[in-house]
Amino acid sequence: MAVCFSIVLDLMKLLAGQIFFLSFSNDGSLVSALKTLLFFTVLMVTLPIGLYFASKSFVFEASMGMSNKDSYFYAAIVAVVAVHVVLALFVYVAWNEGSRQWREGKQD
Repeated sequence: MAVCFSIVLDLMKLLAGQIFFLSFSNDGSLVSALKTLLFFTVLMVTLPIGLYFASKSFVFEASMGMSNKDSYFYAAIVAVVAVHVVLALFVYVAWNEGSRQWREGKQD
C-alpha cells in the first residue's frame, strides 16, 4: 500500500513539473497550444485507465480484500475522479496560457 502511494506521489510530482513547463514555455502560441493539447490528451487516455486497473487490483482487491464486483465499482469512481482532475488541470493551464498571451499582446 505504501508503494502505491509513493508511486502516486512521484506521478503527481512529474505532472506538476510538466504543468509548470507547459505554462511557462516560450514557444509560439500555436506550438505551445498544441503541446498542451497533446500532453493532456495522452494524460486523459492513460491516467484514468491506469488508475482504474491499478486501484482495482492493488488497492481494492489486494489491500482491502473487496470482492470483484465491489472493486469494479470503486475503481470506476477513482477513474472518474482522475478524469475530472485532468480536465481541471487542462482548464487551469489553458486559462493561464491565454491570459499570459493576452498580457503580452497588450504590452506591444
